[in-house]
Order: sequence, then structure tokens, then C-alpha cells
Amino acid sequence: MNLHEYQGKEILASYGVNVQRGIVATTPEEAVEAAKKLNEDTGTEWWVIKAQVHAGGRGKGGGVKLAKSLDEVKEKSSEIIGMNLVTPQTSKEGKKVHQVLIAEDVYYPGTSETSEIYMSVLLNRASGRNMIMYSTEGGMDIEAVAEETPHLIFTEEIDPKVGIQAFQARKVAFNLGLSGQAFKEMTKFVSSLYKAYEGIDANLFEINPVLKTSDDKILAVDAKVTLDDNGLFRHPDYAEMRDIREEDPIDVEAGEAGLNFVNLDGNVGCMVNGAGLAMATMDIIKMAGGNPANFLDVGGTADAKRVETAFRIILRDEKVKAILVNIFGGIVRCDRVAQGIVDAYRNIGNINIPIIVRLQGTNAEEAKQIIDESGLEVHSAIILKEAADKVKELVG
Repeated sequence: MNLHEYQGKEILASYGVNVQRGIVATTPEEAVEAAKKLNEDTGTEWWVIKAQVHAGGRGKGGGVKLAKSLDEVKEKSSEIIGMNLVTPQTSKEGKKVHQVLIAEDVYYPGTSETSEIYMSVLLNRASGRNMIMYSTEGGMDIEAVAEETPHLIFTEEIDPKVGIQAFQARKVAFNLGLSGQAFKEMTKFVSSLYKAYEGIDANLFEINPVLKTSDDKILAVDAKVTLDDNGLFRHPDYAEMRDIREEDPIDVEAGEAGLNFVNLDGNVGCMVNGAGLAMATMDIIKMAGGNPANFLDVGGTADAKRVETAFRIILRDEKVKAILVNIFGGIVRCDRVAQGIVDAYRNIGNINIPIIVRLQGTNAEEAKQIIDESGLEVHSAIILKEAADKVKELVG
């Protein structure tokens, strides 16, 4: 589950991480009041208006603007709220902005220069350890840094059984070229950031940039946070932060129906029970000359309603030229799934693409009979090769 920047910063602050302070607003009038409040609390006379969407690169699309007066706060908030923000991480249609973060300007003048740092915490799946990735090239796309100047990216692996050690936090600050007060601030920042990552069961904490201010403070100016859905039962307060407006409506519908769904760019829809069988089915489709249009796991207890929802989701994709249903009847009986398929077909109606159904396992023969006698344009198969050949025949 993704969080907005302002939500991520609230969590970071609760773990003692210094953040750029800000107040979220949903209207230009609220934005002005937020700017006044920040002026009272921090003394800032300039404000940064930041679109709150689940996508990076907001500044490139006009979603981050600097305001030097309250009139500019209102004017620029009006421009951002309600816009469809297009960034390198959104579709060409972009994402509608429902709210903005009015943040203090932390790039104030001082006795030394500011510098921007990239920092993230995530799991290194190769080693099974958590990892802090960091670079002096903050503010840039980390992918570009990795490609053009990989020697400027550092990593520090942390044993999750032990946790971050003081010497590791100091090593990060040293590799970033910091000294004096900034060095001390960074060691505290790194330790607190890692504790936040572990404490909330996060998949990712990415801060780009972490700012060293002109008076040697270390602040999180941005916060991209992804939570582990499997850990949300331990954090009901974080689960309430979910903003479904930022999610694909199809993904939301699939989740509510108990379906594991991933949309792909192919021409053969898949409906399968079990992740391993789904992967094998996608391989079969590829070998038969097609391309899988999705990964869709209906689970081991699929009923007629869930099957119908799965069909409706697959059929929304105009690129789909055929649907392959591949069910192994272990926990669920094949004849029950077959009846669900027939009922779903009749309820939806006007399905003008071929459907290949392969059912194997408990009551597979009975299931084939139900489909064959339904009178519907559904092609049945029992062995996987039959289904693959039918896909090749129908899709070409």
C-alpha cells in the first residue's frame, strides 16, 4: 500500500526523523490558512506547494511550485488542485490532484551551501537483509545515477536480527562527505529512518532528497513510503491512510472480490487458481503463440460470484482476443467451478471472444460435461496441451 508524502512524513516525524514541515490542504482557501499557520510556527515567508499523488517526478509535470506570498499560495494552489498531473511515473492521462501539501521553504540562505542526498531503505532479496541505499546525487532519478555514475551509489546492509548499529550510521554519514554538526545529524537521521522502516512493516522508504541545510540540519524533504499489505493487520491506523482514489479502479474491485490481479500487455486473458499454476499458464500461452493479458488468481475457494467478477475484469481489456480458464480442482470441485463459469457467461452476456476452459482434478469429467451441454460458445479441455492447442488455433 502506497502512502502520500504528507502521510509518510507524519510517520517519520513520529520516529524522531526531522522532516520538512507542512500542512495538507484540499482547497486554495485551506492552502492560504496552512501557509499562515506555517509562518506563525516556523517563520517561513516562502512556501512550497506540492501535489499529493502516488507518483514521482511531480516537479517535472508542474506539480511542485514555490510561492513567495500568500497571493501566490492561493494562485498556485488553484493551478495544481484539480489538475491531471502527468509525470514519468503516470499514464499519459495523468492523475487527478485532490490535495496539496503546503510546506515550509527549507532552502534558506546561511553560512554554508545546501546539498541534496538520495536515501532509501528496502529489502535486498538476494541476501535476505535490509539495505540502506544512498548517494550524494539527491534530487535526481536514482535510475539515471545508477546508469551514468554507479560509483556514486553506496549501500549498507543490516542484519534484521541485530538492527542498525551505530558504526553503520556513522559510515553512511562519512561516505556522504559530511562533517561536524551535519555528520552528527545524519547519524541520528539514518538510525531513526531505519527504525521507522522496521517499525511500520514497510516495503520501501525512499527520500529524495534528504537535505543538508545551510545551517547543517538534515531534513526529509520528500517521502515515498510503501507498506507491506501482509503487515497491515498490525497497523490498523496506517491501513486507514489508504487512498483508493490513487489506485486503479480495476485493482480495487479485484481486491474487494478476493482476486489477485495484475494487468499485462497481452492478448489472452488468464483465469487460474493458484499462483504457480498461473505462472505455468502464462508460459503455455506464450509457447502457443499468444501473450498473457493478465495474471489473475481466483484462489482455492472460487465461487460463481468471484468467477463472474473475474470475467468482467478481464473483458474490460479491449486487447483480449481469448480467455483461458485453467483450474485445478483440489480444494474446490471442478463441477462447481464449471457451473460458476456457465452462470457467469449467461449473466454477463454478449461475450464475443472465445473462452477455453481446462478443468483438471476433482470431478473434472463432470465439469467438462456441464460446459459441453451448456450450449454456450465455450471450448472445454482436460489436459493442458488441449488447451494450448485451442489457444493457438483461436488466437493464431
